[in-house]
Amino acid sequence: MRHTLLATWAGSVLLAGFSGLASAAYELNMQAPASKVAQDVYDLHVLMMWIIVVIFVGVFAVMFYSVFAHRKSKGHQAAQFHENATVELVWTIIPLIILILMAWPATKVLLSLRDTSNPDLTIKVTGYQWKWGYDYLRGEGEGIRFVSALATPRDQIQGTAPKGENYLLEVDNPVVVPVDKKIRILTTGNDVIHSWWVPALGIKQDAIPGFVRDTWFKADRLGTFRGQCTELCGKDHGFMPVVVEVVSADKYSAWVGEQKKKMAAQADDPNKTWTLEESKARGAKVYAANCVACHQANGQGVKGAFPALDGSKVMNGPKDGLINVVLNGKPGTAMAAFGKQLSDTELAAVITHARNSWGNKTGEAIQPAEVRSQRK
Repeated sequence: MRHTLLATWAGSVLLAGFSGLASAAYELNMQAPASKVAQDVYDLHVLMMWIIVVIFVGVFAVMFYSVFAHRKSKGHQAAQFHENATVELVWTIIPLIILILMAWPATKVLLSLRDTSNPDLTIKVTGYQWKWGYDYLRGEGEGIRFVSALATPRDQIQGTAPKGENYLLEVDNPVVVPVDKKIRILTTGNDVIHSWWVPALGIKQDAIPGFVRDTWFKADRLGTFRGQCTELCGKDHGFMPVVVEVVSADKYSAWVGEQKKKMAAQADDPNKTWTLEESKARGAKVYAANCVACHQANGQGVKGAFPALDGSKVMNGPKDGLINVVLNGKPGTAMAAFGKQLSDTELAAVITHARNSWGNKTGEAIQPAEVRSQRK
């Protein structure tokens, strides 16, 4: 009876497991390569896997044969191979051959990954907590710059609303590049170490504060390719996607034109004097895009991690000290420096919004000139 129950229980567990496997859409391989670099990495992966399989099968076959054919019950005695020249040569030459088979193709791929010469386009990628900044430095589109952040609203992520397939891999401003052009990527970090990764393009490079590192890719087909930050960079590490849109040369030129017009239209007059209501309205948008993840929409922050702005002594205190914190960050805390991310107008607006929202009622509008005067 006991054996019957155990068999029934085991059968039920196996059936449930296989049912789950049958219904799940598992992908056990790498993403389909969209560049020569990615194809080289994929081919190297396959080669290494087969070499490992051959080694595994060979070693275990010899081991099991030796255990079976030379077991003690058949009268065999342990052999002595001390100072045996033949054995010494065999276990030296075979690993050397394996090393050559693996090291030669791996070295070729690594050298190819490091060849960033003669790019058609150079883009600087800066990692922030928790978004990416892009600056088109050379080539068509030079001068374009923008910040790219997760586009999916937080209440949709945390709530029960239906979610799309790529809801954690959607951004408000994707990187756009032309097909069949060599793109050089320069990476750096503004606060902590990040890592810019797009697997289909065969590109992964750490973004380290104080350092500039480079890599490259050349997409050989059109499409949208997604990745993420792969360095544990803090609270919202899981909400820092990368999206690269590869388009035709004509579409890329059209995109460049649109971006230039958009930047010109959004350019602020640095000498404009903003009213309180104008600044609050502009600041609310800046706050929603850059501050709400930590300090929350109600200004209450996250207890033990991010301080509340509502009723804060710093927020309601002297404005010069507050401007300095927002511009340069606060060492030893998660407060990032926004001086390189936002313009004087945007910084003035978000400070004005925070000092005049929730229970804060300073009644004062911070002007862009006040922020500019404190920049280092």
